[in-house]
Amino acid sequence: MHYDAILLVSFGGPEKREDVIPFLENVLRGKNVPRERMLQVAEHYYHFDGKSPLNDQNRKLIVALRREMEKSGFHLPIYWGNRNWHPLLADTLRAMQADGVHRALAFVTSAYSSYSSCRQYLEDIARAQAQVGEGAPQIDKLRAFYNHPGFIAAMTERAREALAQISAERREAAQLLYTAHSIPLSMAQNCRYVEQLEEACRLVSEALGRKGENDQLVYQSRSGPPAQPWLGPDVLDSLRRLASAGRAGDVVVVPIGFISDHMEVLYDLDVEAQGLCSQLGLRMIRAATVGTHPEFIRMIRDLIVERIQENPSRKALGGLGPEPDVCRAGCCLPPRSP
Repeated sequence: MHYDAILLVSFGGPEKREDVIPFLENVLRGKNVPRERMLQVAEHYYHFDGKSPLNDQNRKLIVALRREMEKSGFHLPIYWGNRNWHPLLADTLRAMQADGVHRALAFVTSAYSSYSSCRQYLEDIARAQAQVGEGAPQIDKLRAFYNHPGFIAAMTERAREALAQISAERREAAQLLYTAHSIPLSMAQNCRYVEQLEEACRLVSEALGRKGENDQLVYQSRSGPPAQPWLGPDVLDSLRRLASAGRAGDVVVVPIGFISDHMEVLYDLDVEAQGLCSQLGLRMIRAATVGTHPEFIRMIRDLIVERIQENPSRKALGGLGPEPDVCRAGCCLPPRSP
């Protein structure tokens, strides 16, 4: 298949205090989230003077990917469009159209399959194409990559770096909490999000040589109404249970559900979870996300190459195999109203 360009598609984030409320209104438009919750989340951004680190991290990712692609002999231009804040997808597609781009491959900054991390991105791309109108570029999304060797290798190294901060005699006994964004149970029942997360956690623990009894997948950053069931256990509740069970000691938190240190990592883990651990007498170390780890950047290149070449090698670890290029019918559906 011939492609003219690469499109990085991400969530978006405010760059200053004045952006925060308009950004959050974009994120929550049409969703049953109380305004009080929105204002509470706004305070998380104000804690960092209203600037999300996500946009800067995406800029760094683009620079690293461009270098990796050119080193491999691919000279495709890389564009960037966000779902919820500038540069917005429709504006990016207009720029691509003006540059003569007809067909592009989209890398979405999420490793897993769910409505909010997969199908909603496809819907946003389709909406942007409709806004551009006739001649809008065709966009094909790269597959989910939770079990790609490059992602697992990068995530394993980040976890190993965190564990290395614990003395050798205490390291094996350390609690390892993998965290991912919680989603409504009604959404989780229509996708493979939990199965994929559990597989990614298993693969990283296996690569670390850990037996697994002190490793657990937990969730964070739920935002829905209290009446709506969401995936658990919550990371803060899990930390409280560890302390109440007399498991005071070392806790390594690995944000395996995120690929960059954006707001829900910086605030929900580095501020809230770390603050709770201080109160509970737990020693918490937070592993970095994959970010621009060289293995991760090479993985993005691999995903692009496998779609361009006629006989692609589709890399995947574990027993679930590589994800399909096109979403399965009936998968990644939106949550039902409570």
